[in-house]
Amino acid sequence: MTKDIKKDILWRVYLVYLGILIFSVIIIGKAVYVLVYEGDEWKSFANEQRVRYQQVEAVRGNIFASDGSLIATSVPLFDIRMDAATPHLSDKIFYNNIDSLAYRLSHLFKDRSQTKYKQIITQARTKTDRYFLIKRRVTYSQLNALKHFPIFKLGKYKGGLIIIPRTKREMPFSLLAARTIGYESQNANAYVGLEGAYSDYLRGTGGMRLVRKMAQGVWAPVNEEFEIEPQNGCDIITTIDMNIQDVAENALLKQLQKHDAHHGCAILMEVETGHIKAIANLKKNNNGVYEEIYNYAVGESSEPGSTFKLVSMMAALEDGLIDLTDSINTGDGWIVYHGKTMRDSHKISDGNITMKTAFEHSSNVGISWIIENAYKKSPEKFCERLYSFGIQNKLGIEIQGEGKPDIKTPDHPSWSNLSLPWMATGYEVALTPLQLLSFYNAVANDGIMVKPMLVTEIKRSGVLVKTFKAEVINKSICSNKTIGKAQELLVGVVENGTAKNLKNPIYKIAGKTGTAQLANKNEGYNKTDYKASFVGYFPADNPKYSCIVVVNRPSKGIYYGSEVAGPVFKEIADKVYATQMNIYQGEIVQTDKRSLPNIKTGYKEDLLIIYSSLGYDLDTSNSGKFNWGAALNKDNGENTFCEHTPGRHCIPDVVGMGAKNAVYLLENLGLRTKIHGCGHVKKQSIKPGKKIKNGDEVTLVLASN
Repeated sequence: MTKDIKKDILWRVYLVYLGILIFSVIIIGKAVYVLVYEGDEWKSFANEQRVRYQQVEAVRGNIFASDGSLIATSVPLFDIRMDAATPHLSDKIFYNNIDSLAYRLSHLFKDRSQTKYKQIITQARTKTDRYFLIKRRVTYSQLNALKHFPIFKLGKYKGGLIIIPRTKREMPFSLLAARTIGYESQNANAYVGLEGAYSDYLRGTGGMRLVRKMAQGVWAPVNEEFEIEPQNGCDIITTIDMNIQDVAENALLKQLQKHDAHHGCAILMEVETGHIKAIANLKKNNNGVYEEIYNYAVGESSEPGSTFKLVSMMAALEDGLIDLTDSINTGDGWIVYHGKTMRDSHKISDGNITMKTAFEHSSNVGISWIIENAYKKSPEKFCERLYSFGIQNKLGIEIQGEGKPDIKTPDHPSWSNLSLPWMATGYEVALTPLQLLSFYNAVANDGIMVKPMLVTEIKRSGVLVKTFKAEVINKSICSNKTIGKAQELLVGVVENGTAKNLKNPIYKIAGKTGTAQLANKNEGYNKTDYKASFVGYFPADNPKYSCIVVVNRPSKGIYYGSEVAGPVFKEIADKVYATQMNIYQGEIVQTDKRSLPNIKTGYKEDLLIIYSSLGYDLDTSNSGKFNWGAALNKDNGENTFCEHTPGRHCIPDVVGMGAKNAVYLLENLGLRTKIHGCGHVKKQSIKPGKKIKNGDEVTLVLASN
C-alpha cells in the first residue's frame, strides 16, 4: 500500500515538472520568436510611445526707446489643439455640445464653416486623435474667448483643451529704425542690429517640459507638474528718441522722393555722450518704394567728398603749415596736377581769396593746393597727421556690420602723384557716415571723441542689470587752437558759404556740405552719379547735437549737398531745437496772457482744463447746457466761451473742429463719418443746416493749417 502511494506521488510530481518544462519551453520559444521575428515592430512601437523632455523657449526681452516707448516686443500667440479622445469627456457631453462649439469656433476664426468644424472635430474623436490641431497663431484675446466655449470651458482634462504658447516679434513703430533695431537670424554670422548684438541678454533662459510622442509624430505635454519654468529675457533701453526718429525718416524720405535718389541715411547724435537719437536708412526697392533694407549709416564705407576737407584743413593747421588768413589764388577755378585737371563748381570772386574763404565755398582747387603745397615733399606726414586723429580706426559700435575706414599711405600699391591732392578733397579715402559724424562730433565736443552709443541700460523685470556710460575714444584729437579754428570754419560755411540756405535767425548751425562723384567700379567717375551730404552740429555756439545726412544718386539734375541733404539736416535740427528745452540758451520771456489767440472749435470741459492749467480765466457765464461744438473768442481782452448749438435735426457746422470733436458731435446725431487727412476740419461733404436723413454719411477733409 505504501509502495503504491509513493509511486502515485512521484507520478504527480513528474507530471508537474513536465508541465513546468513545457510552459518554460513555450515562454522561451515565444521570447525567441518575438526577438527574431517581431523585434523591429515592437521597437518601433516603443519609440512611438517614448517620453522625453522638450525645451521651452523663454519670452524674449523688450527693446525700449529712450523715453520708455516700446519699439520691439514679443507678442504672445498660441497653438490650440484638442485631446478629442480624452476619457474624461463623455460622448453625451461631446455630442450635446459639438454644434455650439463648432458655431463659436467658426465665428471666432472665420476660416471654416460651422459644419466643417463639426465634421473635423467629430472625425478626430472617432479616430481617437489625442492631439488634434484646431488653430495656429491664436491671439491672447482670441484665447480668452475660446476658454469660455462649450466643451473647452471644462478645461484641459475634461474638455481636452491643449494650449501651446508661442511668441511673435513685433515692432510697434513698424519700420522706424527697423534695420538698427534689427532681428536675430538662426545663422550666428548673420545677426542684425540690436536684436543680434544683445541676443544673449534678450533671449533669456529656456525651461523644460515633459512631452510624449503621439500619433503623426507630434509631441504633447504630459503634465504641467513636470515643467521647469523658463526665465524670460532682459529688456534693453536704447538711446533712440522715436519722435526725432520719425522726423528724421520722414524728412529723409521726402528728399529721396523729391530727387528720385537711390538711397540715403541720416544720423542724429548727442555731442557730449555719443547717444544716437535717430538713425534712418532708406533705399528704393524694385517697386520704387523706399524701405529699410541695409544700414548704410553704419556699413557703407565710401569716398566722402568735400566733407573730408575739414580733416585736411585741420591736419595742415595742426602741423602749423597754414593759417586761415593766408591768401591763395584759385584763378578761374581749375588747376592741373600731373596732367589731370581739378575744377571748382564756379569761380570764387576774382580768384584771390583766403584759405578760410576757400573752405567756406568748398573750393577743390584751393583745398587741394593747400595740402599739395604743404606736404608734397613728405606726403607721409599728411597721412601720419590723419592717423593721429584716429579716423583710420573702426568705432567698435555694438551692432555688427561696421564698414572699414580706408586712409591709405604712400606705401600703398595704388598711391600715385595724384593721391595727395585728391585725398585732400575727399577722394581715394573711405569712411562710413557714422565714422565721419564721429569726427565732426569731436570738433563740436572741443576735441573729445566719444564712441557712438545705442544702448544705455539693461533691465530684468524693471531691475537694473547693467548700465553703459559714455566712452571716450580719444581725449583730444588735436590742440585746442586747431579745434577753435575748425569750429570757425564750420560756422563760416553756413554764415557765408555753400550752406547759407540753412542759416536762420533763431540758432546757429555749423557744418560742411559735400558733393562727391561716385566711382562706377572699374569704369572710373562719371558726371551722372553723385553723393550729396551735409554734416555738422547745432547750436554752433553751444553744441548739443551733431547730425549727418547722405543722399546717394539723386537723379533729377540737382546734386549739391546744400540743396539735397541740407534740408533734411535743417528739418531735424528745427524739430530738436523746438522740442528740447535744454538746448535753448536765450532768455525766456513771459508773454501777456491777454494776447492768447482764438482757439478752434472744441469741447467746453477740455477748454476749461487747458486754460486753467495755463493760468487763464475762461468766462462761461453765457453758456448753456450744450458742451459740444463750442468756440472760444477773445472779446476786449477777455476770454469768453461762445456756445455753438446745432439743431438735433440739422447737419451742424464742424469746420474748424478737431477730428475727435467733429466725429463725436456728428455720430451722436446718428450720422456716419469718414475722415481724410489729419489736423482740423477744413471741409465737410454735407453743408451745415441741411436736414439729417437716416443713414447720411459725412466726409470730413482735414488739414494741419
